[in-house]
Amino acid sequence: MSTTIQQDTSGALESLTPEQQQYRMTRAKRAGWSAFLGGALEYYDFFVYATAASLVFPHIFFPETGSDALTMVASFGTLGVAYVARPFGALVFGHLGDRIGRKSILLATLLLMGGATFLIGVLPTYQQIGLWAPILLVVLRLAQGLSAGAEIAGASALSTEEAPVGLRGFFPSFSISGIAAGIVLASLAFLPVTAMDEADRLSWGWRLPFLASILVLAVAWFVRRQLAEPEDFQETKDAGEQEKAPFLVMLKTHPVQFVQISILSLQVVTNTLMQAFGLSYATSVGIDSSTMLWVTIVGNIVAIFTTPAAAYLSDKIGRKPTFIAGTATTAVMIWVYFNAIASANIALIFVTSTIILGVTYAMSNAVYPAWFSELFNVKVRYSGVAVGLQVGILVSGFTPMIATALVGDNYANWGPAAWLVTGATILATLVALTTRETYKTPLRELGNPVSDAEIEAGLHHGSHPRSGR
Repeated sequence: MSTTIQQDTSGALESLTPEQQQYRMTRAKRAGWSAFLGGALEYYDFFVYATAASLVFPHIFFPETGSDALTMVASFGTLGVAYVARPFGALVFGHLGDRIGRKSILLATLLLMGGATFLIGVLPTYQQIGLWAPILLVVLRLAQGLSAGAEIAGASALSTEEAPVGLRGFFPSFSISGIAAGIVLASLAFLPVTAMDEADRLSWGWRLPFLASILVLAVAWFVRRQLAEPEDFQETKDAGEQEKAPFLVMLKTHPVQFVQISILSLQVVTNTLMQAFGLSYATSVGIDSSTMLWVTIVGNIVAIFTTPAAAYLSDKIGRKPTFIAGTATTAVMIWVYFNAIASANIALIFVTSTIILGVTYAMSNAVYPAWFSELFNVKVRYSGVAVGLQVGILVSGFTPMIATALVGDNYANWGPAAWLVTGATILATLVALTTRETYKTPLRELGNPVSDAEIEAGLHHGSHPRSGR
């Protein structure tokens, strides 16, 4: 039997037969498609909710206040509460993922997310049960948040650990392509809803996209059931070397990385502001909601393909330059985007949205699943990525509400919304400059914890050769 010697970018040699290479590639593809479908379900659910929170929920789940802006703030507040639950979901599911395994927890997050979304589709309205309507809406939104807190981190950790040499950025990025696909599906699902007359839309039409989430859940469940645990994690588990309290160990051994990814995660403010506040703001200045849904569809269709391309680029030139090029450019382009909405320039809205979603934001977004996972040791990877990511994302969840409150009823005052994006992306850019480059580091040397002596001496640099294995 012939043997092929495969060399990774760090110079480490790995001896694999052609059959072994094929086996690894099959596992990597399966993990990538699982991540894609999980991301699609999560963001199908997110964007269906964000769209309904912009167009429907203010009219059916809240009492009349006499102020459209105030009711919209309340509706976006329910959008934001899921981001409060995300860190708790990340903490609980991240702990279980590092203790029990990646696969079983990722199956659980699928069921929680899909089930909560389906139940939102059958909720009674404020006119039917009064204050219980927004209360139940918040409860189900919290369930979505608990699931989302662990989904992308778990899929990223698993697909990073399964990825073959030289493609460790490429396969984890499938989860981000899945996010773009989920947004496209959600937008398409809402297009016929926006075409309905208002009475039908508010009475039953809005429910259809929520109920349809069960189809995405079924496909994702079938694919995810075929997964196996990554070999790197399984070896650790078989040897009984899992940490009893992985989150606490992570805080001790990887504190710098934890803070770094929490701040790097602020780059997602771009997506949240554009998808939620951008839609609401555009309709308030007279742009048809279906037009804005098509804007979102076009940009995210492009992102489905450019995201893995950007991740592949990061496998060649590094995580840092790819990420920084994306965030720095987004910080500028967001001003053109909101100016285009304010002036109702439809052509420019399409162009700028596509450039941001399909190029600049896609570049930074494509990198983080692999980069964040690579910063942590296998024993604490799920916990570190999940909690760190959600601490940063928590901020983004409330930015549509903050932007709406700052803009108010003065539709010419869109500057605060743009500054929220620019501030977040510039801060992420600055932190990226200080974060370790990892694309050349061999898998089993990733995120090696520092020694106790270094911790006590305060000399932690996040790259000690001791792996604990």
